[in-house]
Amino acid sequence: MARHFFAFWPPVETAADLARIAADVAPRLDGRPVPAEKIHLTLAFLGETDRVDDAREIATGVRGRPFTFVIDQLGTFRRAGVAWAGCSSLDPALVRLQASLERALRDRGFVLEERPFKPHVTLARKIQRVRLDESLPPVHWRVVDFALVRSEAGTGRYAVLDRWPLESGGPDPEGNTAAAA
Repeated sequence: MARHFFAFWPPVETAADLARIAADVAPRLDGRPVPAEKIHLTLAFLGETDRVDDAREIATGVRGRPFTFVIDQLGTFRRAGVAWAGCSSLDPALVRLQASLERALRDRGFVLEERPFKPHVTLARKIQRVRLDESLPPVHWRVVDFALVRSEAGTGRYAVLDRWPLESGGPDPEGNTAAAA
């Protein structure tokens, strides 16, 4: 069975920028760079599930507003053997959207990971050296939607199944008036 997850999927230009960083970082850590077409930011990992229609229905009810994700840090997760890029400052819109999606999934019986959400983009896998903690010139990623993605077992390929746009302007999920994007 395929694995599924919700994610932000970057525009082609942003993915290319991050792939260039991955190509620089991976050899320094004796790892394999993640190709541009696989670069994403996971919001909620569903794992193996046959409840794709339920996941789609839940996503339809999740609201958020567009924001810019500023990637300016590099780090590693030793246990997972990956190098990542992340942000030094979280946008509240990202935090609210992810929490809203996670809460809705849990309310409908999806079993999700228990670890706290740490927004990051995996840049390299199977790293051998695990010490990396540095800043990088900011990469600005304008997030305007989120996606449901299938990871195809045995091939490592990803397929974006559906996307849900984030709303520009109007009230955000907390009732505040959002600035137009």
